[in-house]
Amino acid sequence: MAKADADSTKVTDIDSLTVSAAVLGGIFGVTDRRVRQMAEEGIIVRAAKGRYNLVESLKNYILSLKLAAEGATIDGPDGEIDIDEEKALHERVKRHISELKLQTMRGELHKAEDVEKVMSDMLAAFKTRVMNIPSKVAPILEDRDAGYIKDRLTNEVVEALNELKDYDPKAFYSDEYVEGEEDYEE
Repeated sequence: MAKADADSTKVTDIDSLTVSAAVLGGIFGVTDRRVRQMAEEGIIVRAAKGRYNLVESLKNYILSLKLAAEGATIDGPDGEIDIDEEKALHERVKRHISELKLQTMRGELHKAEDVEKVMSDMLAAFKTRVMNIPSKVAPILEDRDAGYIKDRLTNEVVEALNELKDYDPKAFYSDEYVEGEEDYEE
């Protein structure tokens, strides 16, 4: 029973897990020799002599299969896929995503769904305010001269428009990020 308990231990991080060429070969369905060749080509990540990083090797192997299936045109000098070039492209994409997240966190970039929600709420409140002007001021304007009516209506419209100009920019910030410039200083 103790053996079964040991086998069912929950693993939460496999990033540093290393395996032998035989294990990788078994996973990929190739020989140990092919695993070593792929390590020389840069597809498989060697961690130590006879040991390979499982996670990175899996990622690279899958990437190489995808590129081969897509008829990749990024070839090295010997006609093989240039893994270093692919890794560089992947890192550029990750950097771009990180830059966009940082801009969002700083409030320099807003998610479309956040803008849509804030604008919808703001415009709905504005519409309600404008639509209530007639019922609000009609009793007050009864038996008044034209100048007073014009001034009163103008004041009500200006008040409603001021609600639009006095929006809170923080309302556009995504809920998933904490506000505050001190969080971003290095």
